[in-house]
Amino acid sequence: MHPRPVHRYNSNLYNQLGDWFRLIDILGRSRGVLEKHHIMEEAGQRLRRIRERLGMRVRDVELESQKIADKHRNDEFTIFINRLSEIENRGLVPSIYKLYTLCTVYRLDFQEVLEWYGVSMAKLPADSAAIEVPNTHLLNFKSNAHGEALVPLALDPGLDMRRTSYLSRMIQRWGKIPLLLLDQLDLKDRRYAFLGANDWFMFPLLQPGSLLVIDDTQRKISNGGWDNEFDRPIYFLEHRDGHACGWCSLQDGQLLLLPHPASRCNPKIYEYPRDIDVIGRVVGVAMILNQGRRRQTHS
Repeated sequence: MHPRPVHRYNSNLYNQLGDWFRLIDILGRSRGVLEKHHIMEEAGQRLRRIRERLGMRVRDVELESQKIADKHRNDEFTIFINRLSEIENRGLVPSIYKLYTLCTVYRLDFQEVLEWYGVSMAKLPADSAAIEVPNTHLLNFKSNAHGEALVPLALDPGLDMRRTSYLSRMIQRWGKIPLLLLDQLDLKDRRYAFLGANDWFMFPLLQPGSLLVIDDTQRKISNGGWDNEFDRPIYFLEHRDGHACGWCSLQDGQLLLLPHPASRCNPKIYEYPRDIDVIGRVVGVAMILNQGRRRQTHS
């Protein structure tokens, strides 16, 4: 009977591998820091080149910045010579006040300079969509004409809009267009809101986290005239504790906010218009069906 082999590891090799993995981790983090520093340094150098192109000395910028600080009665707008040198040559990130001053003196667009530092205002709404907020709320982002949008530029000519279609297969070419070209859609005539991640009031008709499109010209509550729940108007409202979304019934100065029967939520009664205000009627919705989250959360 042969003895069982004893498995031994090579301690020197093990230590070498450990050192190797630690080195990879350090290099990875160092690369991220270096890339970040490179972005900041490049932005500073661009600001320096613009200053030189304008024929301004660092002393000139300091003097002009003091004028802005005096006008706004805030010394944070002042940029001293040594601070400007650090911004231009050492990658120092200017404060919002000093960045405003530089944009004012150099005649630069503030949002464009923010992008030099890796901050894109055009991505603000999209980034916020990844954040779950418990309560239902209005979106307060302003119209932003900066940046580009990725849109389908060419569709299959055989696409029949009257039939249900697999749209992903019908897109022949994607491309980016400036957001300025989307102004003609006049999206500002609508208001937008998010259903809170914990707002199950109109479930399953409206999923928590849904994006709502609101027509604020339709504020009069209708007490009848529909044949099914899909035709019944859904309203977006504001009350003292926040916002709400649901069916409404108005009678004798009281507004009854009605949930979807399947939501297992209770109706709510408000004195109208003292305690609640109708912002508008929900005319569009975009939502992602997440069955797993629904089973875990709504129990």
